Amino acid sequence: MVQRLLTPARAERLTHLEELPERPAHTGPWPTWVHPEVRAAFEARGVAEPWLHQVEAMTAAHRGEHVVVATGTGSGKSQCYQVPALGAALAARGARGERGASTLYIAPTKALAQDQLAAIQGLGLGVRASTHDGDSSREQREWCRDHAEYLLTNPDMLHLSMLPGHARWRGFWRSLRYVVLDECHHYRGVFGAHVSHVLRRLRRVCAAHGAHPTFVLASATVAEPGDLAERLTGLPHRAVTDDASPRGRVTVALWEPPFVSHGGENGAPVRRAASSETADLMTDLVIDGARTLAFVRSRRGVEAVAAAVSDRLAEVDAALVGRVAPYRGGYLPEERRAIEQRLRSGDLLGIAATNALELGIDVHGLDAVVLAGFPGTRAAMWQQLGRAGRGGADALGVLVARDDPLDTYLVHHPETLLGRPVEACVFDPGNPYVLGPHLCAAAEEQPLERAELEIFGPGAAAGADALAEAGMLRRRGDRYYWTDNRRACDLADIRSTGGAAYSLVDGSTGRVVGTVDAGAAHGTAHQGAVYLHLGETWLVRELDLEQHVAVIERTEVQHSTSAREVIDIRILQEETHTRWGRCRLSFGSVEVSHQVVAFLKRRVPSGEVIGEEPLDLPERTLPTRSVWWTVPTDVLEEAGLAAADLPGAAHAAEHASIGMLPLFATCDRWDIGGVSTALHPDTGELTVFVHDAHPGGAGFSERGYAVAGSWLSATREAIASCQCPSGCPSCIQSPKCGNQNNPLDKDGALRLLEVLLAGRAH
Repeated sequence: MVQRLLTPARAERLTHLEELPERPAHTGPWPTWVHPEVRAAFEARGVAEPWLHQVEAMTAAHRGEHVVVATGTGSGKSQCYQVPALGAALAARGARGERGASTLYIAPTKALAQDQLAAIQGLGLGVRASTHDGDSSREQREWCRDHAEYLLTNPDMLHLSMLPGHARWRGFWRSLRYVVLDECHHYRGVFGAHVSHVLRRLRRVCAAHGAHPTFVLASATVAEPGDLAERLTGLPHRAVTDDASPRGRVTVALWEPPFVSHGGENGAPVRRAASSETADLMTDLVIDGARTLAFVRSRRGVEAVAAAVSDRLAEVDAALVGRVAPYRGGYLPEERRAIEQRLRSGDLLGIAATNALELGIDVHGLDAVVLAGFPGTRAAMWQQLGRAGRGGADALGVLVARDDPLDTYLVHHPETLLGRPVEACVFDPGNPYVLGPHLCAAAEEQPLERAELEIFGPGAAAGADALAEAGMLRRRGDRYYWTDNRRACDLADIRSTGGAAYSLVDGSTGRVVGTVDAGAAHGTAHQGAVYLHLGETWLVRELDLEQHVAVIERTEVQHSTSAREVIDIRILQEETHTRWGRCRLSFGSVEVSHQVVAFLKRRVPSGEVIGEEPLDLPERTLPTRSVWWTVPTDVLEEAGLAAADLPGAAHAAEHASIGMLPLFATCDRWDIGGVSTALHPDTGELTVFVHDAHPGGAGFSERGYAVAGSWLSATREAIASCQCPSGCPSCIQSPKCGNQNNPLDKDGALRLLEVLLAGRAH
C-alpha cells in the first residue's frame, strides 16, 4: 500500500516511514473469583483466556482498588470493568431478583454509552442495564431509579439530574459498587476541571447514602495516567499500562503536502490542504481494495473529502463510487448504524469521518487509516490509527500534516510521535470560576461541613468563605447552606468556555441560523462581518451585545473580513519563577484586555486588502493565568538583536510557542492566547506571554511552565526546520492573530529563543 501511494510526483512528501513490529498476545487463566455465568458469556464470545493486563485490572477492581487502565485501542479495556461489575450484579441479587450491586458507567458522549449498552445486552446475562441521558423518557428514568443494575450516563446528566435529585436515587446509591469513567483522557481543560468536581460531588452523595464505590477509569495512552485519575477523582489509582493484547505489524507514514502558492497572508507560501491530500491518498487505497478510514477534523471537511473521493473514483471505476461514504455527528441514529453495518460487512471500502468514529465504536477489518492533520493529542492519534489492524491484522496509518507549526514539527520529528507519551491531560480544579458553582451545588445537595471541604481541593475553604461573604452561601457555625430559590447546578455549564453564546438570526425570517461562542463574537460577528455557514455567505447587519444576538442576511460578496484587535496584558501576581541565566521564566495571574477596533476587507481569493472600517466595540477583560518569559536589554544587545527587530522577533516567537504547546499539554491552540512586547511596563524588559484563554485559567499555561525547557526547545526547532524563507503558517504565522501576522521576524525569533535557552543551559 505504501508503494502504491509513493508515485514519483509524491515521493518527496513522505517524511518518515516506520514499521512497528508485530506483538504477540500474553494471556493468563481466568481468576477463580470471576462469576461462572460471566466467564461463560465471554468464553462464548471467544475469550478463552483474558490478556494479562485485563487480569491485573479486573482483579484489582474486584479487590476494591481504584484502577486506571491505559492501554492501546482494541486492547479490551471494557472487559476490565465489565467482568467484576457484571459478576457483582449477579452475585448480590436478592432471592426474588432485588437489585444487589450496581454500576454507574460514565461516558463523554451519548453514542459511546449506547455502544456499551449494546455490548452489555449482547452478553445475554440478564443484568438490568439502561442509559440515562437527555433522550430518556420519564418512564425510562423512573425504571432506572428503581431497577437498573448497570446504568450508563454522561457527566452532564450526573451534574444536572442525578446529583441534584439524589434523594430519589437512594436505592441506586446504596447499592453502588463500581463507578466506571470511560475514555477519561477526554476530560481536560475547563471541561476536565468541571468533571473533577462533579465526581467529587458524586463521592460525597454516595457516602451520604452509605456507599463508597470503587472507581475504574479507562484511558488511551497518556503520559501520567495515575496522576490523571487522581486529579479527576481525588483518589489514588493503580495504573495498568503494560498492554498484553496482540497487534499486527503497523506501518506508520508521516506525510507533508507540498507548497502550492505564495498566496498566503503577507505573501507567505501556502501548503496544499491536508484534506485535499487525504482525498488523493484515500482514492488510491480504495482503488487497490484497501478498506480505508479517513479522519477529518470538521463535519464540512468530512463531506468534502467523501465527495472528492467519489468524484475521483468515478473517473476510474463507477462501481466503486457507492462504496465510499461520509460519517459524522448530526446524522440520525439509524443512519449512523446503517453506515457502521456497511463498514463492518465490507460493503463500504472507504469512509471519511470526524472523531465520532474515534471513541469506542467497534469496527474491525480496516486495512488503512489516513489522518487529515494531527488530531490534537497523541492519545487521539493512536485511538484513530488503532481503528485499523485490530485483532492482530497488519495495518497502515498515514498522518498528513496540516499547514501549522505543530503538524510540521511532528512529521519531521517522528520520535515525538512514536516514542513514549510527552503530553499530559491538563486541567485546573482550583479555578475559582469552576470551583465556586460546584461548591454551591454541593451545598444544595447536602449542607457542606467545613471539615469535608478538603475533598474539593486546597482552595475550597477560602472559596466557601468568599461565597458566604457574597451571599451565595449562608454559613452557620461550621456548615454552609444553599438558600437561593434557583437550582445551584445551573450556575455551572460544564462544557462551556465561559459566557453565553451569541445567536445568529436571519433578519428576514427570525430563524436562528447558528451560534458563535461569546469569546469569538466580537471578532467574527461584528457589524459588517462576512460569516460563512454551511457553505453559504451571510453579512452581519447588527450585533446586539445586550441580547447576545447578531442579525444577519444572506448575500453574495466578493470579499472576506478579518478583525483587528488591540490586546494588552497586566501582571496581577507572579506565583513562581525560575532564573535562566539573566533571563526569567515566570508563572502567575494576569488580566488580559481585548478590544476589536476595526476590520479589514480582503478580496477573494487573492487576500488583497481592499479597505478598512473602524468599529466601536467595548473592551473586554479576561482574568486568567499565564506563563511568561523576559530577556533583559543587555542580553539582547550582546546577541546582536537590534531594537527595531525586537517586536517582530517576540511576536513570531509567541505565535510559534502557542502552536507548539499542545504537544505537551492536551489543548488546542484556540484554548490559549498570547501577548508579546519589546518592553512591557510590568517587567521593564522584552516579555512574551502565553496565557489560558479561559476565565481563571485551565492549567495549560501552568503545564507550559513545568515543561518550559522542552516546550521552548521544540518551538525553536519547529521554526528552524521549516523550509520557508521568512515565515509561513507552518512556523510563525497564526490563523488567530489580531494584527494580521504583522510584524513577524523568523530569523529574529530563532535568535531570541536561542538566547533564552542558552541562559537555561547555564
